Amino acid sequence: MKNGSIIAAVLVATLSSVSASAQQTKGTIVSISGTGEVRADNDQAHVSFFIEEQDKDKDAAASRVNQKMKQGTEILKKMDPDGKYATRGYYSYPVYAETNKSRTISGWRVGQSLELTTTLIEQLPTTAAAVQQVLALNGISFGLSEVTTKSLEARRLEAAYKNLQERVQIIARAIGRDPADATFESLDVDSANTHFLPQPRMFAAAAPMAKGAPVQETSFEPGETVLNATLVAKIKFN
Repeated sequence: MKNGSIIAAVLVATLSSVSASAQQTKGTIVSISGTGEVRADNDQAHVSFFIEEQDKDKDAAASRVNQKMKQGTEILKKMDPDGKYATRGYYSYPVYAETNKSRTISGWRVGQSLELTTTLIEQLPTTAAAVQQVLALNGISFGLSEVTTKSLEARRLEAAYKNLQERVQIIARAIGRDPADATFESLDVDSANTHFLPQPRMFAAAAPMAKGAPVQETSFEPGETVLNATLVAKIKFN
């Protein structure tokens, strides 16, 4: 009986302590954040090609650039008709020859870039090799298409909300409260971030191959993208 009385006394004291703790935290508002993460294989590529010509005659250099850019664009559109294209950075500037007496123009450099956005990832090595007969491959980066990004929006928010609920339960137990007593005062999306794994692969610019020379296909590794979401909530314990 003696041991039973001790156990009963301890139980009563514990329940009293929990009850007192619950009363002390009644009406408490706590700020809690939850994070969610989803991963997806990259299904879109941004590819940059360029051409540069040098000649003593500025117009001759410009004509060759214009001709090759037109040829390269035609090849791309034939192989990837659904791709999105944009021409960038047309430039021309003089090349100077240094002499003992003066600094004179010895020629001109003219160039232009062409950017392709495509979802034909598997075909990309063949496409790039074909275009490199005329234009140089300047750089490439991989990411997620707009369609894929939108399809993953719900998943990353659901993951963040699940994590938020788990943290609410942990905090409720820590302060001796029933998680069912918690109600949302506010709920905001603090951030929705994207980062790439691995980092986009960029290639040093290389001159196009001589006409007729075959270009070996480049191996591309698209990698994956991680999408993050953070929810910030104010929780009130009633």
